[in-house]
This record gives sequence, C-alpha cells and structure tokens, in this order.
Amino acid sequence: MASEATILAVGGPHGEREVRISSPGRVLWPDPGITKLDLARYLAEVGEAFVRANGDRPISLQRFSDGIDGEQFFSKNPPKGTPEYVRSVTVTYPSGRSHPQLVIDEPAAAVWAAQMNTVVFHPWPSLASDSDNPDQLRIDLDPQPGTAFDDAIPAAFELRSVLAEVGLTAFVKTSGNRGLHVFAPIEPVREFLDVRHAVIAAARELERRMPQKVTTAWWKEERGERIFVDFNQANRDRTMAGAYSPRAIAGAPVSCPIEWDELGSVDPRNFTVLSVPERLHTIGDPWAKMQANPGRIDELLGWWDRDVAAGLGELPFPPDFPKMPGEPPRVQPSRARKAPED
Repeated sequence: MASEATILAVGGPHGEREVRISSPGRVLWPDPGITKLDLARYLAEVGEAFVRANGDRPISLQRFSDGIDGEQFFSKNPPKGTPEYVRSVTVTYPSGRSHPQLVIDEPAAAVWAAQMNTVVFHPWPSLASDSDNPDQLRIDLDPQPGTAFDDAIPAAFELRSVLAEVGLTAFVKTSGNRGLHVFAPIEPVREFLDVRHAVIAAARELERRMPQKVTTAWWKEERGERIFVDFNQANRDRTMAGAYSPRAIAGAPVSCPIEWDELGSVDPRNFTVLSVPERLHTIGDPWAKMQANPGRIDELLGWWDRDVAAGLGELPFPPDFPKMPGEPPRVQPSRARKAPED
C-alpha cells in the first residue's frame, strides 16, 4: 500500500513547484495539534519573508523524527535525495575542516526541509557567496533564572542606542522563547573574529550602562538574575533560530521580527505558526529592508582596542572551539578558586 502523502503547490521566483509531504498528519506540536502539513503550509505562506531573512546563507536544519518531544539532530550537508532546486555551498568550520552546507533560495526549499522533519532553521550571519565575512552583527539577549522576557526589553532598547552611537541600525525579533535577538546589518568586510570582538565591545558598553540588569559573564554561576548578552553567538558556525523560524517549544512559537514601537507591549507567545501568516498579511514584514543600509564595525573595534588597553581582553569561546589566542582558562571560576587537595 502506498504511504499517505500530500502534494503541496508552493509558489516562488521560478514558478510553482510541487513538494511531496509524506505523513502529513504527523503531529509535531501535541498541545495545539499542529501537524507536519500545517508546518509545510506555514512555510509556504510566509515563504517570501522567510527567504528574504534566511535565504542565500549557509543554514543548519534542526530535524525531529517524531515531533518536538522526539529525537532530534542537526543536518548541515545535503542529504540523499535533495531536490535540484536546493543548493549547497562549501564553508569552513572552527576546526578548519570544510564541508558543503545547505542553502535555501526559495520557499519550496523551506517546505522541502519541513518534509525532511525540520522544525527550526539556523542561518549563518554571512552570505553563501562570502561565508567568511558576516553581513549581520547579531546579539542574543538571554534572560537568566529569575528574569523574564520583560526584563530583556529595556536592555534591547539601550542596546539599540549603543549601536546607533556607532552608526549601526538595529532590528529586533523575539527569540521564540524567553529572549530577544538584536541584529544590525554590516558591510561584509570583516571576518568572524572581528565581528565577535565588535559584539563583545557593544556588550561591555551595555553592561557598563546597566550593570544591575545586564551581564557578559560566560559562567552561569556569575550571571545572577540578569540578562546575559551572549557574545558567543557571533562565532563561526554558531547560529540562532532565524527570523520566522518555528521553535521546538510547546505552543509552536515563532522567532518573529517586530517593530521597535511594538516591543514594549508584545507577548512573544502570541507569535505562532498559526498566527504569524495573518500578521505578515496585515502589517507586513518589519525586516523587509534590513539589508538596505549596512554599516561598519570600525568604531566598535576601536572600543574593543580601548577595552583591551584597559585590561579587558578576550572572553571564553564555546567548549567545542579550539583554544584561541588570548582566551582565559576554560575552567569554572568556583573550581579555579579551590585550593589543591593534599
């Protein structure tokens, strides 16, 4: 007997494509009962905005074999049977190894990814044509235990001011969970380490202005009840959920671009796979012109140099990275303080 399947017609820049969706009734989000076909239809409906935000970039697919509560894995290179309209680009990872990574160029490619059980899409901050030089500065404002989404809001507004002082235009989106993501378009003329240093410089300035509310402390034991400015999301091959990407969280929330004048009143739980298509239809895409006027990070790098001269150097890298020049010891501070046992 043939397996249950549905053919979904998906429009795009090259006309309509038919994408086969197997097991369309498989429930991905049990609470609202959202199925694999619902997800595919969502991606087709928001396809233009989704591709504008995440397309033409190396992308990692977070795939779930049996709904968001089942096993998951990340897929980077093209799997067997990838359609001809889904391309790849060779990128270099922190280890120095190079490998092809998927690229989404049209809505049908995103719908095909849903057919492959993708729930969350993680695009690089650089274009496929120049993957070594980011064209986006990205900062993750991550609420720590004892804080919530509302605590990230004043931090986001102040970060916007910090970036404006160095000539960068900030855009904001919900993370799809408890935090906020602040992006700024930049000219792709600096490599990842430079962009990381620019992010750290901005994060430290934000921390100086809001020391009781914001922290750059990498170790959780030092963060307290503050918003963590996650500078390590600026590293090569470190990504966050893309704009309009669903999240593998109860309720099927979406990482949703918003206008700055909305930020003080939004509830991120209202941006879901079921509600975001109508929002896009009604108010449009707040990020539609994000890349129109990219800035430069030169002044932020000047701040970095100033801080280094004042004794503030490199911060820890993610544990899967090789040891980096100037990096402090990768040891939890409380353990480092313990005297050796006799």
